[in-house]
Amino acid sequence: MKIAIISSGFFPVIDGVTVTVFQRLRYLSKSNHQILLFCPDYRSLSSIYPNWQKYTGNIFPNIRVINLPSTPFMNVEFERNVSQSSYQIVLQELQTFQPDIIHVDEPERLWLGFLKRAGIDYAKKAKIPCVSFFHTNFIEYFEDYFPLPQWTIKMIQWVAIHHRNWIYHGYDATLVSSPTTAEKLTKIGLKNIITANLLGVDIAEYNNQNKELNYFEKAYQISGIEQKNKWIFLGRLTPDKGWNFTLNALTQFSDLIDWQHIAIIIAGEGEMKTEIFQKMQHLTPHVYLLGRVFPKQIPPLFINSDIYITTSEKETKGLTILEALAAGIPVIAPRSGGIIDSVQDGYNGLLFTPKNAKDFIQKLKNLSENTTIRQKISAQAKASIHQGWEEVIENLLNIWQEIHRAC
Repeated sequence: MKIAIISSGFFPVIDGVTVTVFQRLRYLSKSNHQILLFCPDYRSLSSIYPNWQKYTGNIFPNIRVINLPSTPFMNVEFERNVSQSSYQIVLQELQTFQPDIIHVDEPERLWLGFLKRAGIDYAKKAKIPCVSFFHTNFIEYFEDYFPLPQWTIKMIQWVAIHHRNWIYHGYDATLVSSPTTAEKLTKIGLKNIITANLLGVDIAEYNNQNKELNYFEKAYQISGIEQKNKWIFLGRLTPDKGWNFTLNALTQFSDLIDWQHIAIIIAGEGEMKTEIFQKMQHLTPHVYLLGRVFPKQIPPLFINSDIYITTSEKETKGLTILEALAAGIPVIAPRSGGIIDSVQDGYNGLLFTPKNAKDFIQKLKNLSENTTIRQKISAQAKASIHQGWEEVIENLLNIWQEIHRAC
């Protein structure tokens, strides 16, 4: 197939969307499909991403990446969004490429740049299908970033939900990787949903690695934590990832934790980095910020840790959760959103009641102190991951082909 993909982001930015798109391109290239990818240009962030040119142009056989003129996105220093004027480039390149189908990742974010429902106008003119992929609950982020009364937030969210539904209803289908997220979207009026397992991990990458003696000392020059229980946090250091809850809970119930046996590993970047480090250091001196880590670093990082912690209540699926499970470490997460599709409480992780700090800390304490339970859950965590990237991208390809045949 000839497939055009319009994405809200791509490497060198590292997040769930960009990792998914990169793995998709890698597999489709091997399968001899022709792909044209549109994404923002990151050259203005070369001080953060000095290797940005590695991910533009012909990065794989049959794959071409076009970086569109971009603008800042929500004042996030390491993000960009497409510019309104760049949409003419999309239309010109689509006309030259003549795709069989157009796939759009995060069309609501792209709408903020293009002020258009990306790809739809060309698809209608060319009489080809155009599908969307729902990745992120942006509307639920409002309460994390805007200090407004709750009634005002609810009103803004109501308007935003209707606008988002209008955007997604313009596509032939909205692809969702989480049954729980799909059910939630259906209840608020989204009608063109196709649910399938569309997110995976590189299972071989995890199976081919084992715990390494003194790993953190060798890889990150962190010494003295080999015998400690290593908690790992991986992701953006931003309010939407539940960091205010995490910091408040750990501070409020700090006397329940035996801190001398704990090391806290934090991988990621974001506006809360300094605040997180300072507040964590009041609890234990063994707090280590690794900064931005690349996909190849994630398997050994997880494998050599003991517990993965996330307190984000807004995950539509949670790629890092799948990665932690594949590494065979227990996950502690809120019983919320798409997380519950992957984490079975007491089997491959522990789920706490959302916003309940005591429940969170008690479960974290129990898992940290009980080696037998931790080892049992670790083994079950690894066994709970069945589909790698090849299988889930094959699922996506089958959906594209079915929609194309029906068009």
